[in-house]
Amino acid sequence: MAERCSRFAESRDKALELFASKGFGQVGMRELASHLGLAPGSLYHHYPSKQHLLLDLIEEFYDELLGTLARIERRRKAPDDLLRTLIRAHLKLHREMPRHFRLVERDSGCLNPDQQQRVRQLREHYEHRLLTLLGPLPRLGDAALRATGHAVASLLNSAPGWLDEQPLTDHERETLLEQLLSGALERLLTPSSQSAVA
Repeated sequence: MAERCSRFAESRDKALELFASKGFGQVGMRELASHLGLAPGSLYHHYPSKQHLLLDLIEEFYDELLGTLARIERRRKAPDDLLRTLIRAHLKLHREMPRHFRLVERDSGCLNPDQQQRVRQLREHYEHRLLTLLGPLPRLGDAALRATGHAVASLLNSAPGWLDEQPLTDHERETLLEQLLSGALERLLTPSSQSAVA
C-alpha cells in the first residue's frame, strides 16, 4: 500500500512538471496518462478529469502556505522578526514549490466554477490568516482589510519572480527581495499609513 501511495505521489509530481512546463490547457488526459506511464483508465480511476487533479495540486499549495503560517505563529517573534521570518518563509517555499506557484497563478482559471469558488475560499482563508499573523489593523474597514490581505499575499507570492532575469547570485537575490518586501510591508503596516487609508 505504501509503495502504491509513493508511486502515485511520484505521478502527481510528474503531472505538476508537465502542467508547469506546457500549460494546463495544452495537456490532454491521454498525453497526461502517457507522461505518467499510466493507462488513461487508470488515471480516470484516481481523477475524473484533469481539472480535479489541478484542484488537488492547488489545494496542496494552499495547505503548504497555511502550514507555513501555522509554524511561524507557533514560534511567534517580535514584530520586526515576524515580518522577516514571514518573508523568508515565503521565499523558501517559492524555492521549494516553484511549479505550484506557477500553476496557481497561471492555470486556476481553467477550473470549473465550483472549483474556482473552492480556490477563492482557500485563498481568502490564507489571506485572512496572513493578516491575523501580522497583527491588528484597527483603522481599516472590512473591505479594506480584505484588500490589504490580498495585496500582502500577492506581494509575498509574486516577488520571487521579479528578479528572475537579473544576473544575481542566490544570496544577492534573496537579500534584495527581503529588503524590497520589508520596505513595502513595513510602510503598509505602520499606523500613519493606516490612518491615511481610513
